[in-house]
Amino acid sequence: MTDYILGIDGGGTSCRAAVARPEGIILGRGKSGAANILTDPNNAIISITEAAKAAYRDAGLDEAGVSGASAFLGLAGTNVGDLTRYVHDRLPFRHTDIDSDGLIALQGAIGDGDGAVAILGTGSIYMARRNNAIRYIGGWGFTVGDLGGGARLGHALLQEALLAHDGVHPRSGVTDAILEEFKGDPRGIVEFARLSKPGDFGRFAPVLFDHARRGDAQAIAIVKAGAATVNESLDAIMALAGEQRLCLLGGLAPIYPEWLCERHRSILVEAEADALTGAVALAAKGYRQRTGAAA
Repeated sequence: MTDYILGIDGGGTSCRAAVARPEGIILGRGKSGAANILTDPNNAIISITEAAKAAYRDAGLDEAGVSGASAFLGLAGTNVGDLTRYVHDRLPFRHTDIDSDGLIALQGAIGDGDGAVAILGTGSIYMARRNNAIRYIGGWGFTVGDLGGGARLGHALLQEALLAHDGVHPRSGVTDAILEEFKGDPRGIVEFARLSKPGDFGRFAPVLFDHARRGDAQAIAIVKAGAATVNESLDAIMALAGEQRLCLLGGLAPIYPEWLCERHRSILVEAEADALTGAVALAAKGYRQRTGAAA
């Protein structure tokens, strides 16, 4: 019987999986819904399992084989409470390792070397490796953290739209766009916010950045406030990283640089690979350590 490994990248918007041979050769990939265990652990379990099965099908393998796989999961929300153990114990894999989505992103971006990454997507988290020691900043979730992330920015934009509707702040193109989406009825915004998860708020971030680039004053103010929190965290993580090598990752990574200060823009480098590749690499490392297999 052939052993397979799974690398899984679970975020607030989607979950990606890759099935590979033990040496790390990827055979198939799959994708499913959100997998933030802090926001919705039970749905995360479903998304993780569905993505893994989809990867098996993409590789031409029987999806029932996921029960025999050794998996490494990088998930949003692993730094809070006992949710990691709750999810771990309910997944179908033969062997499961779970760490933050930041770790797999770091591994994919800089390999085994020193440096730092900032993951700027639905949420935000920062990681640095120096002399094999790994440090984290942020990743505390939408309710009390994730400053500068898409969910926070989208939430701020909805707030601004309501302030504009009430005449507290001036209206602008971006607030009008939001109000128009909700048919001019602020109660629709309130109802949306009441039922929404971070990823739902995050879908408004591209609208915000688009209007900011076009000079919309209200959009620029929100983006600058978000960028200020990112700059602060980058100062802190680069002090830990030592080596001046920084990768921006996540859905907002292509958008944010122009809003960051020069000291951070000047040390940006391209990632070597993505987070899913990092998850597969860590799954392969774990498999070798447990089995004594050659690299």
